[in-house]
Amino acid sequence: MTDPSKDNASAQDQSELFTGGKRARTVKGTPAKSMPAFTLGEDLAALADRDERIVVLTADLASANRTVEFRDRHPGRFFDFGIAEKNMVTAAAGMAASGQIPFAATFASFLGILAAEQIRTDCAYPNLPVRLVAHHSGISMGFYGTSHHALEDLSMMRTIAGLTVVSATDATLLRTIVAASLDHPGAIYMRLGRGRDPDVYERAPDGFAFGKAIRLREGSDLTIIATGAEVHPALQAADRLAADGISARVVDMHTISPLDGEAVAAAAAETGAILTVEEHNVTGGLGSAVAEILVDCDRVPFARHGVPDEFAPVGPPAALYAHYRLDAAGIAARARELLG
Repeated sequence: MTDPSKDNASAQDQSELFTGGKRARTVKGTPAKSMPAFTLGEDLAALADRDERIVVLTADLASANRTVEFRDRHPGRFFDFGIAEKNMVTAAAGMAASGQIPFAATFASFLGILAAEQIRTDCAYPNLPVRLVAHHSGISMGFYGTSHHALEDLSMMRTIAGLTVVSATDATLLRTIVAASLDHPGAIYMRLGRGRDPDVYERAPDGFAFGKAIRLREGSDLTIIATGAEVHPALQAADRLAADGISARVVDMHTISPLDGEAVAAAAAETGAILTVEEHNVTGGLGSAVAEILVDCDRVPFARHGVPDEFAPVGPPAALYAHYRLDAAGIAARARELLG
């Protein structure tokens, strides 16, 4: 006899939809089959083999965020809260207060926006080591519309005192961030794209530290400061600009709070202009954070590039990135406009 519970679970398994399978053929125009796998669950499971403090929580999205791999290897340390994200965050705080290191994972729209109060009051205020994993951020949920887009989370999260806010550029940097988080004090908001973002790092960057930006490319005409999934197209844009004789420095500002003010000041002093690039509303996110630093720096032409202060339309993610000029061609064009 067929187990109806298994049939129901199978029907709800949307792994291929969210991890680049049959129905998600491209990521910003790149064939999904060439994208790295979403390794969050595997990485956490490997760390948990050596660290008994690690537990994983999710909200009915174990397939989407691949924490199923953790569940299969450490079933007694895995907790699925169903569609109860606020409860999940509060429970994670309780686990952290009991000596565990909880990783609570769900869509960024449901974590950074829906559960903002619980993050602020239950996690950040008591300075508890809760790791909030906000995946499918920005407009990467395309067809699902405003309720699933997360274009406000960075601005909301970076205003919470004591909360470290970091964006993972690719799978390698995510792995580095997760490992570095184990002994980091206080709560951390980890912002991810679809988890299958094109590789930027071949290996873990040397000397990685929260709050310390990584300079990926040298340049003198302008600096492109990007975060998260926009770092890869920013590097591609720098290649396009170089073909036109424009020298662009590229900085991965993976940590939004605390922001690396020294990297911003260096860009202002050493290059001719600064362009921030983010898959986020231009109000309150990376661009606003950089602007706050620039107030006290040498004056330099500056522009914020991201989603304008509006609700993004519904559509395929690749089409939305092109619409908002958040692909390589669009970033390069915005840089040329800034330079006049």
